[in-house]
Amino acid sequence: MSQVVQGLARRKLFAEDEDYNDAEVLVFTVASSMIWIMIPGLAFLYSGLARRKSALSMIWICIMSSFIGVFQWYFWGYSLAFSTTSSNGFIGDLHFFGFQNLLGRASPDSDYPQIAFAIFQLQFLLVTLAILAGGCIAERGRFLPCMVFLFCWATVVYCPVVFWIWGGGWAAKFKSGVLDYAGGGPVEILSGVSAFVYSAFLGRRNETLMINYRPHNISTIFLGTSLLYVGWLFFNGFSCANASLKVPYSMMNTHISGAFGAVAWCLLDFRLENKWSMVAVCSGCISGLVAATPSSGMIPLWASVILGITAGIVCNLCTKLKYLLRVDDSLDVMAEHGMAGIVGLLFNALFGSATVIGYDNVTVHEGGWLDHNWKQLYIQIVYILATTAYSGVVTAILCFVINKIPGLHLRITYNAEEVGVDEDQIGEFAYDYVEVRRDFLDWGNPNVNPNLQPTLSRIEEKDYPGDPTSATEIYQAVNDSSNNSTAHHADDSEDMMREKLSKERLHQNQVEQPQPEPSKAA
Repeated sequence: MSQVVQGLARRKLFAEDEDYNDAEVLVFTVASSMIWIMIPGLAFLYSGLARRKSALSMIWICIMSSFIGVFQWYFWGYSLAFSTTSSNGFIGDLHFFGFQNLLGRASPDSDYPQIAFAIFQLQFLLVTLAILAGGCIAERGRFLPCMVFLFCWATVVYCPVVFWIWGGGWAAKFKSGVLDYAGGGPVEILSGVSAFVYSAFLGRRNETLMINYRPHNISTIFLGTSLLYVGWLFFNGFSCANASLKVPYSMMNTHISGAFGAVAWCLLDFRLENKWSMVAVCSGCISGLVAATPSSGMIPLWASVILGITAGIVCNLCTKLKYLLRVDDSLDVMAEHGMAGIVGLLFNALFGSATVIGYDNVTVHEGGWLDHNWKQLYIQIVYILATTAYSGVVTAILCFVINKIPGLHLRITYNAEEVGVDEDQIGEFAYDYVEVRRDFLDWGNPNVNPNLQPTLSRIEEKDYPGDPTSATEIYQAVNDSSNNSTAHHADDSEDMMREKLSKERLHQNQVEQPQPEPSKAA
């Protein structure tokens, strides 16, 4: 009997498979693959912004956050965020626990299997976790408590907010409905605010170790930004969840906002330093892309010009907040993600267009001020305040509790911070050929072949005891005077080294010996 039931179930799935829209299925699967490229993009971006001794830790935590997110989303994340049987407006239930009941349609009029949508939404969680993870390590955080935090955070912070806006929760039903196209709340505000709060619990980096601090690899920053840009086009473009005019329209809005954000930020920095900073270009581009996340499918193209400029200026100025509040947000996650997400959500109220919103031939909304829907502004503000407060408070509770658990203290020790997170937490380095000798003077005189050092020390102890001038210094002076590299003398015997030292000592004594004064008669 059970085999008959299973056969009927399979037939039903095969019948549905024939009715699916191929374009819809490809939209989700191809976009999901391309969005994931944002994870290594964030890893390279954060790695370049960090110092060399902590470069690999940024890559490690970004990719590990992705693996944690995959498990959480499969385990119960998707069900908590998109359950169709939940009876409240705050969070879903466990109807889809372990990806159950996802092989068919989400609804009778659906053109794709629900598992395709689940995989697509998974990428949004992974990107959010990667944005947050960098701020949780930030050259002074430990891996184990960070991983525990990320799983808990995805469960009690990310999933509820996603349910609010995309899962049929209160935000989607509040008045005319909040306008948040691709995640200004769930992705940008949550990651920015939570990273800021986590940084506050970590404390500031030791200022004695911050001498001459600067990003260690600008090329890696550009590489990360480029990968993010590619993924962002799919991230925003396909958030309409169908193959329609809204896809290229959202992509174009994303391009415009990112471009003008880069120009605005770069000009602001140029006025201060009179230099065309590459870091400024990348930072401004990211702030524009973030601002386009909630608005690229909501506002006209011309409004994205204003959006990009505004995001570049606002986010640039907001990098000063960490100094005012004395929170070491070393990667400026709050300034570039949290604040840019807020700017994009506010632009939806001011420039939201019912026409643009309807370009997917599915969504119907009253729009924003362009369509005289004046109440949309306070709807957006309520949503911004709710997501900001909720993420900040719950993150603070999680950090406080986790930090009190034995073995899960958030921060590394001073000595570990001095040698770097790479050495303390991983034992491997992003640039191993450099890290083998962290300080080039650690192994003695770098100009002397290390194979000769034992012989020179033995000669010094036997032939020149108590002499303030070391044999190493004299031997090096001989080689430098002959314009030969020390490597050419690697085969010198001990007798040859003694002869060189003796000649040089004799020469020094002759030079230092005072000459007799000429007689007065002469």
